[in-house]
Amino acid sequence: MADDQALIRTGLVTIIDAQPDLEVAGECGDGKAAVELARELSPDVVVMDVRMPVLDGITATRLLAGADVAAPVKVLVVTNFNLNENVYQALRAGAAGFLLKDAPPDQLLHGIRTVASGAALLDPEVTRELVGRYATRIRPAAADPGDLPLAPRELEVLRLVAEGLSNNEIAAALVLSQETVKTYVSRMLAKLGVRDRVQAVVYAYRHGLAD
Repeated sequence: MADDQALIRTGLVTIIDAQPDLEVAGECGDGKAAVELARELSPDVVVMDVRMPVLDGITATRLLAGADVAAPVKVLVVTNFNLNENVYQALRAGAAGFLLKDAPPDQLLHGIRTVASGAALLDPEVTRELVGRYATRIRPAAADPGDLPLAPRELEVLRLVAEGLSNNEIAAALVLSQETVKTYVSRMLAKLGVRDRVQAVVYAYRHGLAD
């Protein structure tokens, strides 16, 4: 757990340590210490703040999870700051997930477990605002939904993912179980040949499935 605000760091550590399947291996207050500690402890996930002294969280993430790192560490970036370049820079640096600090505790815990499992995660609110701000840069190509390699239900799931809905919200909207939604999302990503939900959102906009 890397965060320069001791009060916030202590609160997050307390929430995580209270879970039967999670344990905080170490904590620190700057990016340089985060890199050193992560290399020493080899944790399953590093929860990383963005704005920290000595070394910022983006640079620390790049050193731990960048494309040229031999043994990358899974990094979940958690920050107060939403839409500026932090999101893009964090994902480009190799972060496996991005959450806002005002997310409810269960969303943070879900994020840690998701990233630990090897999946990518982007805060639904961040997805919605990113799409709203940058969708005009994506040139949609005319496409017949029937030409896409998706079953009707998978296409529905893609459209809802493109709206920024979480798995829980998709389950509620389609009256399905969360496990069923996870299965549809996995199938949809595999059939489209995209790595994660973020790429799926871009795919949906490029193919005129969302606006």
